[in-house]
Amino acid sequence: MLFSQRKKQKVTLLYLFVLCSTQHSAQPETRQVKGIVGKSLSFLVTVLKSGNLLYGDLGNVAQVHPGKQSNTNLVKRFKDCLHWNNVTGFFTLTDLQIDDSGVYTVENVEEDEEKMTHTFQLTVYYVLSKPQVTVHENISCRVVCSVENGRDVTLSWYRGEEILNQTSSPDLNITLSLPLKVDEQNRDSYRCEAANPVSKETADVPHSCIESDPSKVTDGDESTRGFLIIAVISVLVASGLVGLAICLKKRRNRHSHAGGAKRYTRTGSA
Repeated sequence: MLFSQRKKQKVTLLYLFVLCSTQHSAQPETRQVKGIVGKSLSFLVTVLKSGNLLYGDLGNVAQVHPGKQSNTNLVKRFKDCLHWNNVTGFFTLTDLQIDDSGVYTVENVEEDEEKMTHTFQLTVYYVLSKPQVTVHENISCRVVCSVENGRDVTLSWYRGEEILNQTSSPDLNITLSLPLKVDEQNRDSYRCEAANPVSKETADVPHSCIESDPSKVTDGDESTRGFLIIAVISVLVASGLVGLAICLKKRRNRHSHAGGAKRYTRTGSA
């Protein structure tokens, strides 16, 4: 008798476990989707007979009725930017804005009257602007890269494919900045990269950043320096020759005036 009761308990527990597992697996999976400010996004669930689109706490924001009739102006905030396509059966948001982010649920009633639900977590992002690299200290070639912060923005310095430094901030009202000391000999291998999940922009080190350390002077710099020295010497030599010519001319003029004066004196005496 006791054995039979225990067996029944085990069977009951097993049934409850299977039932809970089935119900859990039947929960709709939330799809993560990304949108871009000013662009459009379609929820890829075909609703052709009847269905609804729900948004967060607002509930039903659009309906599709039998006969392919729709009403997408149930909520004022989505007026003229929420549409339903009677060919594809997709709900589409146009002219996306940051505050359109949130949880959307598409309810689709199929031919057998079974209602299927599909949940989407939409996150809308700005397309990033190009980061700005400015020279903070020209002598030692220290630069600062900056970009306006936003949702999930990271700012990084790369040398080739190696990440040298990276920063981000939850404060969306600030400008992200990242300093770097640049090795002038490898200047062209550096880049600053701003990225978020929908866009990426890069900027290079300005050519105005010049390394002045003599130990890091390149062959090209040596050639340039030698050319400048030769040019300066040439100017000095030319200036010296011109000065010498002027001096000789002045002396010649003095001798000419002195000789004329003597001849005049002798003639007057006679």
